[in-house]
Amino acid sequence: MSPRRPERRSDQATQAVLQATLDLCLEVGYAKLSIEGIATRAGVGKNTIYRWWPSKAAVLLDGLLAFWGGTAPFPDTGDVTADLKTQMRAALANLSASPVGEHYRALIGEAQHDPALAEALWERLIGPMVATAVERITAAQEAGQLRAELEPALIVELLYGPIYHRWLLTRRLATPERIEAIVDAVMTGLRTR
Repeated sequence: MSPRRPERRSDQATQAVLQATLDLCLEVGYAKLSIEGIATRAGVGKNTIYRWWPSKAAVLLDGLLAFWGGTAPFPDTGDVTADLKTQMRAALANLSASPVGEHYRALIGEAQHDPALAEALWERLIGPMVATAVERITAAQEAGQLRAELEPALIVELLYGPIYHRWLLTRRLATPERIEAIVDAVMTGLRTR
């Protein structure tokens, strides 16, 4: 679901389309977001958008990625528990930033019905975030801080699953105190003895 990009794509028009998409999605919601509305707000033709993106979800994903600017940093101070708490608090700040959280939630919801979007979300956003976390977990395992027999991706799911569960199903963000409790609880079962 990566956008189709002709070689002569205008940076100014691209930025106008992405900003219009983010603004409109926040104003009217994802369900009412339309290519026509984006084109009107951005001052470009519908055909221009369709030439560059296959769907409104693809435009929104590009807008989200441009706004977000990458994954939350993952420190490696040598203390994996402290590093996880730091990174998870940074990730929480990204989820709570307007309009990032609402747009990300809309894309996750749409991805449940759109396999191409689900694949693009994984490849361009979620997969790289998971890979960064897996690298940090693997380093902690190699340093003897965490049980080596557990798959690093499983550890990531154990840590981040509760945050996404709360955020997606109850629309409540985890508090910093909740993050502390999650990391401490998971780490209790993961530390080497």
